[in-house]
Amino acid sequence: MAWIFLLLAGLFEIVWAFLMKASEGFTKPWPTIGTIGFMIVSFGLLSIAMKTLPLGTAYVIWTGIGAVGAFLVGIAVLGEPVTPMRVIGAVLIVSGLVVLKLASSQ
Repeated sequence: MAWIFLLLAGLFEIVWAFLMKASEGFTKPWPTIGTIGFMIVSFGLLSIAMKTLPLGTAYVIWTGIGAVGAFLVGIAVLGEPVTPMRVIGAVLIVSGLVVLKLASSQ
């Protein structure tokens, strides 16, 4: 169950990162309010997951889901560039997440 909470926390992190961008430096009220709300939910779910999962594993996977998810949202929604170096970076992050998941299963 902790892994489900961690996955949801990471997905909410993607949402708040997108909303933070949309808030334009916290100058737009609704995206700003959404950012804060989704941050609270994301942190709350992360804290529940950390009751059982190791700190390093949970935190790195949470930030990894957020980083790669924000990267993909940036490309798909915001039209950010897809360059070989950016893709390699995202692949390395995902590879690290897989290794951490496998290491915590032992």
